[in-house]
Amino acid sequence: MSKDPLLQPYQLKHLTLRNRIMTTSHEPAYPENGMPTERYCAYHAERAKAGVALAMTAGSAAVSKDSPPVFNNILAYKDEVVPWIRRLTDACHDHGCAVMIQLTHLGRRTRWDKGDWLPSVSSSRHREPAHRAFPKLAEEWDITRITQDFADAAERMQAGGMDGIELQVYGHLLDQFWSPLSNDLEGPYGGQTMESRLQFPFDVLRAIRDRVGDTFIVGLRYTADEAEAGGITEEDGLEISKRLANSGMVDFLNVMRGRIHTDPAMTDVIPVQGMKSAPHLDFAGQVKAATGLPTFHAARIPDVATARHAIASGQLDMVGMTRAHMADPHIVQKIINGREDHIRPCVGATYCLDRIYQAGEALCIHNPATGRELSMPHDIPPAPQSKRVVVIGAGPGGLEAARVASARGHEVTVLEAQPNPGGQILLTSQNPRRREMIGIIDWRMAQCAARDVVFHFNTWAEAGDVTALNPDIVVVATGGLPNMELFESRKEQDLAVSAWDLISDDVRPGQNILVYDESGDHPGLMAAEVAAASGAQVEVMTPDRSFAPEIMGMNLVPYMRALQDKDCTFTVAQRLLDIQRSGNKLSAKIGTDYSSHTREKTYDQIVVNYGTLPLSDLYFDLLPMSSNLGEVDYAALINGQPQNVQRNTDGRFQLFRIGDAVSARNTHAAIYDALRLMKDL
Repeated sequence: MSKDPLLQPYQLKHLTLRNRIMTTSHEPAYPENGMPTERYCAYHAERAKAGVALAMTAGSAAVSKDSPPVFNNILAYKDEVVPWIRRLTDACHDHGCAVMIQLTHLGRRTRWDKGDWLPSVSSSRHREPAHRAFPKLAEEWDITRITQDFADAAERMQAGGMDGIELQVYGHLLDQFWSPLSNDLEGPYGGQTMESRLQFPFDVLRAIRDRVGDTFIVGLRYTADEAEAGGITEEDGLEISKRLANSGMVDFLNVMRGRIHTDPAMTDVIPVQGMKSAPHLDFAGQVKAATGLPTFHAARIPDVATARHAIASGQLDMVGMTRAHMADPHIVQKIINGREDHIRPCVGATYCLDRIYQAGEALCIHNPATGRELSMPHDIPPAPQSKRVVVIGAGPGGLEAARVASARGHEVTVLEAQPNPGGQILLTSQNPRRREMIGIIDWRMAQCAARDVVFHFNTWAEAGDVTALNPDIVVVATGGLPNMELFESRKEQDLAVSAWDLISDDVRPGQNILVYDESGDHPGLMAAEVAAASGAQVEVMTPDRSFAPEIMGMNLVPYMRALQDKDCTFTVAQRLLDIQRSGNKLSAKIGTDYSSHTREKTYDQIVVNYGTLPLSDLYFDLLPMSSNLGEVDYAALINGQPQNVQRNTDGRFQLFRIGDAVSARNTHAAIYDALRLMKDL
């Protein structure tokens, strides 16, 4: 038996967990009509098959109709959920993985205009800033009804074969009752004492125990320290933890620290790249020591070394590696096989969480098979015959194309104009907070090296260089260059500089700077941060009604923390129309989409972030020599079938372009282009 602390079994009540690694509750927003259907099941089964000991599903499943999901959650209040839960649990159990589910009532952390349009309900009269709905104060009949709903939902989960449930008690209704910051009630459930604030959560626990019995596993994921003045203190949290342990109703504690009522608070609870790893681990260890209960925890534990320390040090009994398993579902299997160096790293981009908080589905920034297990492979199957593949460009899309093609058994050559791989990721990683993004490149380079992919750097490829390699398949992944042509003026803004110029330090910041950000993605705020850090006065302007709309909630937080103490202002709903020289300054003509109003304002430097234009000359040079004339069969691409377009009988190779060489998109899109194209070639 392995001596690795992570691979030791753990006895949780009657349940033997095969190792110490779990995925904590999270909602990838894959359900259909509130049911965990085939896609949801395949997602968890992939991780179960690879060795995860415990899959804590849902984040969270709603127990009441007045707890409408703000993203696509499981509806635990419907009886028809039971057979779907049974399919999910069977799929995990078939691979030796225990499976539980998190139940919740969102309270004020939702909206009244979702679901059945019922008013949100809470112990607080104040809205939660993140969701903006003013709740009604809970009445006695609400408390009775919701207590019953929790018990009903727990019974449904038991009937569906779950090994246990977890109650969500941070930021949601149960926590709203027990936090002094969100309990405005009077009387037996009011905010005056700890006993009265805990009354409702303990009523719920008792109702669940009465319904499911003593053997069914029940735990809590809860905040034991709100880390905010007036809230639950560390001492309060330890006292609550002891009361939970002494109640005899709780089988495990899943410890959190902080609040989630705003994007910044959420980001401190679930840190993103550039923030400290495992910031709350030591506190979780204090809870374990104080209570003696089985203790779980997850908060930016992105790598095996940190997880192993958490178990070996005795601070945790089970360690959650949830985002890490979105990046690589096969972590446990790779540990068992001694292949830890092959684990695809979680780079902390938090593309996954940010998407679901904007009503999207959770996707990993650099593993496009996650959430697409029904159509995309995590392990690349070999091709029936080897071909010669030439990839032009060693950015994330090009490297993914090379990785997948080489895993298929093809002979792969990569031509790259720059001295180093990385493409736009190299620019991204110039920001110290986002340096981890280079892991997207480093992992693919290591995978390519293991399969003898040939790289030619400092090589500006022309058509003759490509055809000289006698390829069967050519993939153009040359990316793009900054677009400096404003739509309104229809001319190149040669008086402006690009966001890339500031990020790369090719151009030094001025003193009075306009960052005109029409794309709303990372380069605009990265350039603003560079300029503000230099001491410049910076104005970030967008024609949109909110700034940086492509930088979602949790990733926006570090930018705000870096900019708000500097001389930086944000201007929305105003559009840069033109730039003219005015002496040694630049005069910007500024308009708006809402009226004909225009104005002039002077700056000494104007920075434009307006996406990229495809660097596609080579693609068009190669086009006449290709068999498909560059055409992609979209139906085949979507359905995971090979590309067999024949448009030119004299063509010598198939030709494709991907990523920003097609149009300005993002890292995930480029990598997804590559995977779904190359997996069948």
